Amino acid sequence: MSISALSVLVVEDHGFQRRMALRLLSELGVARAFEAADGASALRLLEAMTQPPDVVMVDLDMPGMDGIEFIDHLAQRHLARAVLVVSALDAALLHTVQTMARACGLRVLDAVAKPLTKAKLATALGSLRETTADVEEDSPGEITTEAVRAALAGGDIVPWFQPQVELSNGRVIGVEALARWRRGDGRVILPQHFVPVLERDHLLDELTERMLAQACCWKRDWDRAGLRLKLSVNVSASTLDDTGAADRYQRIVREAGVDPAEIVLELTESSLMADAARGLAVLARLRLKGFGLSIDDFGTGWSSLSQLSQVPFTELKIDQEFVAGASQQPRKRAVVEASLDLARKLGLDAVAEGVETIEDWQMLAELGCTTAQGRLIGDAVPGEELPAMLSRWRRPEH
Repeated sequence: MSISALSVLVVEDHGFQRRMALRLLSELGVARAFEAADGASALRLLEAMTQPPDVVMVDLDMPGMDGIEFIDHLAQRHLARAVLVVSALDAALLHTVQTMARACGLRVLDAVAKPLTKAKLATALGSLRETTADVEEDSPGEITTEAVRAALAGGDIVPWFQPQVELSNGRVIGVEALARWRRGDGRVILPQHFVPVLERDHLLDELTERMLAQACCWKRDWDRAGLRLKLSVNVSASTLDDTGAADRYQRIVREAGVDPAEIVLELTESSLMADAARGLAVLARLRLKGFGLSIDDFGTGWSSLSQLSQVPFTELKIDQEFVAGASQQPRKRAVVEASLDLARKLGLDAVAEGVETIEDWQMLAELGCTTAQGRLIGDAVPGEELPAMLSRWRRPEH
């Protein structure tokens, strides 16, 4: 969708600022632009619309209903597709509002500090166009329990692989296996659309074992072709309740002809902190059998450092929420820096997820991060396409 095709609502109490925003939108070719002078009138306008606008531009510091309360209403009533915060307030508060809105299920563009300019607005709306295209391509329509169960049983849910590279030299050292559902019509469905269904049906353990087995078969083929890569596989939190999980995972890996020492099992921070106390024996046995253990999405849960110090982790993955754009946002950079310092003190390898720009790559290298993963390097691809993808990544070195 082009910028000119977007529909935009400007919510701004200052008359001149509101007219300026509308003028800039007009200069960018936006024909469907609406306006409201306060939150209450904006909500009435939105309720009357047959479909929500693509983006609502909102100032935070408004009389009566402030912008934060207004955004909460947007989220609860599903009155907008995306929000663009336009405010002269400090960067820390803007970032907090972005995080709050995302937690409510709203897509949030990078906040734009006043004064608003045509260039700033074009950049912000351009990022909305990109994320809108991603969502449209990924929209799977209705997902039924029966269809997901049949896909899992029929082998239609398969691992794709995203490369992990050393920041010091760009050498590819590993891949993460990410579940993808390849439907009969050729569509590829991302896990956020089907994993919740499997979780409700208590099928996450079966998904984990299928991903591990299939990914190990790919790794064996790559090994034989001279492509030695560490393999990371996401593990269900319910594994921590299963005393037989360590033996089962060891058997799956060995049957594929792979050494457990080349496999890293990833557990999310939130699931780990809920179950680590009774799952320590399972985690310890996995380490005893040679598996690496990674704490995934680090920083997104309220982790206990005492628990973290007790679990035999080998790797810490810094969540993309903090990595993406950290080179331009001091608070994100501070979280990344603190996470890397913690990893060093605990003797853990550090992997930064969500690396999308050269600037973020350079920042991570300066901070001493060892490994990067993200769109700058490459998106996840099917196993048969990985060697060619890695060849393209290496080519600029020659």
